[in-house]
Amino acid sequence: MSSLSTETSVPPPRMSELGPVDSALLDTLLREAPIGFAFFDQAGRFQRVNRALAAIYGIEESACRGRAPSEVLPSADDAAAHEAAIAAVLAGEGVVDTDHRAAGTEPDDTGRQHGWSLAWYPARADGEIDGVALIAVDLSDRYTAEVALRRTEERYRSLLTATNQVVWTADADGTVREDCPEWRTITGQTAEQYLGRGWLDAAHPDDHEQVERAWNDAVADHTTFDEIFRVRTQSGDFRYYRSRAVPIMRGDSLMEWVGAHSDITTQHEADDMRQRLTQQLGEAALRTVRLQKATADLAEALTVGEVVQAMTEIGQSAVGADTTTLGELDPDSLRLSMLSDDPGARSAARPGYAAPGCPATMDMAVREKKPFIAQNPAELRALLEDEDDTEVLEFLHATDQRAWVALPLLSAGQPIGALRFAFASARDISDEEKVFLEALAGQCALALERAKLFEREHRTAEALQTSLLPEDLPKVKGIRMQAFYRSGTQHVQVGGDWYDAFPLPDGRVAGVLGDVMGKGIKAATGMSRVRNALRALAFSMPEPADVLTGLDRMFDATEGADQVTTLVYFVLDPETGQIDLSNAGHLPPLVVTEQAGPWLLEAEPDTPLGVSSERGHHKFFVQPGNTVVLYSDGLVENRKRAVASGLDELVTVASQARPEVVGDPQHMLQYLVEGMLAGYEQDDDVTLLAVHLPVMDSAPE
Repeated sequence: MSSLSTETSVPPPRMSELGPVDSALLDTLLREAPIGFAFFDQAGRFQRVNRALAAIYGIEESACRGRAPSEVLPSADDAAAHEAAIAAVLAGEGVVDTDHRAAGTEPDDTGRQHGWSLAWYPARADGEIDGVALIAVDLSDRYTAEVALRRTEERYRSLLTATNQVVWTADADGTVREDCPEWRTITGQTAEQYLGRGWLDAAHPDDHEQVERAWNDAVADHTTFDEIFRVRTQSGDFRYYRSRAVPIMRGDSLMEWVGAHSDITTQHEADDMRQRLTQQLGEAALRTVRLQKATADLAEALTVGEVVQAMTEIGQSAVGADTTTLGELDPDSLRLSMLSDDPGARSAARPGYAAPGCPATMDMAVREKKPFIAQNPAELRALLEDEDDTEVLEFLHATDQRAWVALPLLSAGQPIGALRFAFASARDISDEEKVFLEALAGQCALALERAKLFEREHRTAEALQTSLLPEDLPKVKGIRMQAFYRSGTQHVQVGGDWYDAFPLPDGRVAGVLGDVMGKGIKAATGMSRVRNALRALAFSMPEPADVLTGLDRMFDATEGADQVTTLVYFVLDPETGQIDLSNAGHLPPLVVTEQAGPWLLEAEPDTPLGVSSERGHHKFFVQPGNTVVLYSDGLVENRKRAVASGLDELVTVASQARPEVVGDPQHMLQYLVEGMLAGYEQDDDVTLLAVHLPVMDSAPE
């Protein structure tokens, strides 16, 4: 063989033209090359084999020369493939590619496959095919890379499947041109419906505009697209998806978009449930706070009127009601009487309509002992189907109320009244709010019972106290007497303030002003016992010290250790103006004069009644034109003013009285009360007793 050639445009050099050095270099390259090389003659026999190819075959180089593949290769299939490739090249088919895997080899632990790619080239001499050249390249690295890539793709797709993600792509202008069967499986769209921007049509109608606008903005600004929206599925229901797409940039140019649709329905439902629970907990906490405040407000309401006022404010602030109505059940007639008016409501004409402004709602709540709830006019008509429908329609036409809640007020399981809230718009009353309203009605029932009991006790004590006070003061020549009594505000129970004045057998006049500590019936009855005992003692031994000593003995025998009673008792001689006085722990009398300033009788007071002490008395003379005033602590002491400052203020006020006021005990008392209580809320009984000695030419009253 004089020359060799491969299929190239440049004729190969002839072997005879190679010098010794070139020939040695070529032999070295062929022998040491990392790829396999062989040359076959026209008979298909090995003419030359390098070391790498012999290693591939697993035989010695010398064992190949001059022999056909079927005589060398252990596998008949490999031998047949070799000879078929040689025959094809010699027949003029050009370059032929085949694969070869050494017999007996298997993939290693990493998946590496020992195989080779064989390329068969025609060798030409003077333009004719003179033989076949074989080049073998190891496929192991390429195969491993392909396997790794395939495994990566499989893992990526498995991950997407596990996370319910659907991968999609779009062109730089936002147009989808590549089909996404997974998305179409979810939505039921055809490929034509999906491509372009048709994928947006799967969005919920209420979300479509928002998603499309966000996609257009992202495409225009080359920013990440990230939206959550509802997607209509093949079954017709909607699921929540999060769609996120990122721009793929090459330099400053946007190449395409790659995104993923993720089903987040479960997460969204969990978040929604968590939000609802958080909201419910917040509302429950708010209702608890409102109920606590309502309970506190109702606890401060002592009278029925205050309960009504408190419930009206609670209805507005805690319930959101436009109108709150409270009714009390008459146990005799079993009918409700309204304790609060319903502004703008039309009272029902017929007896069955117990509550103004809403037909029979409160009546039904009382009768059935359970809440009556109508969340809208239709529910009201349905619940009142047994009532006269004409009157119900007339009521609905005349009122702007659109929802009603009527609750029975129960005590020991029996109704004592009803509470109704009305709303100007339809109202959805949840089970939780219903529980809150029932608890509120329970607190209202307690407050109403307590207020009714208080008012009964207040009326009884007030009547008792009034009956024990003298209707008229004695008319004695040479003196003028005047008394003033005002019970505390309606927030406070009747107290134990009292006064009395009566003539003695020896021509003198006795007077007393006292205070039995405490409120209500107990204080009033205690005051009655002290008053009666004092009168009895004064007629037998009228001197002040003797009377108080006798009262101490009575007190030890009849009154409890916790009962505290103070008083000032005096005996006045109208002819001389001499006053003998004893003070059992009471405030000092005020002396008002026409000429000099007023002053307090600063004699040291003894202890209250019942506290062991040696009783003394004080003697002083009242000049004509002067007035002695006894008073209770309600005149000088209140929540904003201490007793000491009150006494100083009393002297100041008295010093500013005009002469005509000083000379008239009735005007004097009125002046002192107005001056001392101006700017203060009266929170205790105020009682005064004045004794005035007119000048000699003044006519007695």
